Amino acid sequence: MVDKNRVAGAADKAKGSIKETAGKVTGDPKLKAEGKADKASGAVKSAVGGAADTLKGKK
Repeated sequence: MVDKNRVAGAADKAKGSIKETAGKVTGDPKLKAEGKADKASGAVKSAVGGAADTLKGKK
């Protein structure tokens, strides 16, 4: 089973990409910044989940 942080991280990265794109299209710098922050948060969660999977002996 994949670590839940990897799943949450992937979801956050996807959500961040959508927000960032929407911010670019609409010219909303706050939405664009939120998107970048969500993508960064997702990357961290994904990395933590990957490390947890590795420690559990899963690849």
